[in-house]
Amino acid sequence: MNRHGHHRGVFWLLSFAVFLGCALSSARAEDLSIITSYPPSFYEPFQRAFEARNPDVRVTVVQRNTGSASRFILEKPKVAADIFWASATDAFELLKRKGALRAIRPRQTGAPERILGYSVNDPDGFYLGFALSGYGLVYNADYLAQYGLPVPQNWQDLLKPAYAGHIGITSPSRSGTTHLIVEALLQAYGWERGWALLSELGGNLSTVTARSFGVASGVAQRRFGIGVTIDFLAKAPDVAGGENVFALTPDPIYVPANIAILSRARNGEAAERFVDFLFSAEGQGILLRPVIRRIPVRAELNAGLLPPESTGGLLVANGFDARLSAERYGIVNLIFDDYIVRRRAMLARLWARLREFEGQAPGDAARQSTLASVRRLLGTPPLSAGDVEKLANDLKGEWPRGIARTAAQQTVARDIRGVVEQNLARAESLLVTISTPPGRRW
Repeated sequence: MNRHGHHRGVFWLLSFAVFLGCALSSARAEDLSIITSYPPSFYEPFQRAFEARNPDVRVTVVQRNTGSASRFILEKPKVAADIFWASATDAFELLKRKGALRAIRPRQTGAPERILGYSVNDPDGFYLGFALSGYGLVYNADYLAQYGLPVPQNWQDLLKPAYAGHIGITSPSRSGTTHLIVEALLQAYGWERGWALLSELGGNLSTVTARSFGVASGVAQRRFGIGVTIDFLAKAPDVAGGENVFALTPDPIYVPANIAILSRARNGEAAERFVDFLFSAEGQGILLRPVIRRIPVRAELNAGLLPPESTGGLLVANGFDARLSAERYGIVNLIFDDYIVRRRAMLARLWARLREFEGQAPGDAARQSTLASVRRLLGTPPLSAGDVEKLANDLKGEWPRGIARTAAQQTVARDIRGVVEQNLARAESLLVTISTPPGRRW
């Protein structure tokens, strides 16, 4: 090849490289990156249908649990990501407070403003509820029959002595869906009464599972008979066994699953198109497939799937404050882990002993006063609502796993652990005074 031919070859090679680079850049610009807590069985039907309607957009998905996804968004601001798609509302509130979300273009979604007291959409327009799920109880009828247990009817039933050792739940620090039910109970019953309920429930727990789906799986495998969970997890297709029964309580809680566009989105136009598709008749219809089992927010598709507003609900009276939930997200999880999860065996022993004494003859006034003191000690959270309100924001927000705690966080955690240990030790000491015959000391 002569020199001119060589130069022409180099020119065409460079031109092709520039063309290829531009083409790849253009392709990348049309990519839509979604971060979600949903499994492939959930998001893939939407992904395929959206790409079929939008051949110019290629959807890529990063799948992480809710807590990990939130941290990924906050700690990796330069990683390309357009959409956050998950269930836990407080995770969206947390990201909104951190400036990680941008307002979504206003649109008619066909959703009501509230469902049984819970707002479907963010009033500020940073995230939208696209599906609805009900919280309740999953149980195995054969297991209950084996142990002669009635089907629990409401949250208070779970506190009955008969259910001790037969209930499973997930820690809210590992599950956004469980965090929502814990926070809903705290808001509905109030901080003090809510923690008293959770403590007594803790005394009846058989186990605390590592993941959300472990509750339904444990019930199906009959490792325990009753679980606190959400409808779509209770009878998921991949849960071993098909004998699970899911039941709403008479005061049901329905919460939305949500979608938001990230403030760092590079492909906002495609993100808006995906949101449009999610609320379209086709997108909402996908929610009804057996593999997904979610309730659409569009009224024409959810007829008969939701209880009437007249039914009432746990949150109807006061609603649900998502901002409050996000503000104290980490501290609620921390208290639950130290108070309920790590002390589960001790709570079980102390609540069983207290109930035994309460079931006996009342005795004198001193005995009744002692029993009342024990119940109060077992049900008192290590921080009052006022204490939590006074904490600095960085001490109430998310406490990520695997990240070193600050000195201030270590102090708060140590104080919580100390109060829990002190209250339980004092309760145990008082129970010993009741069980010890007169004139004898242990």
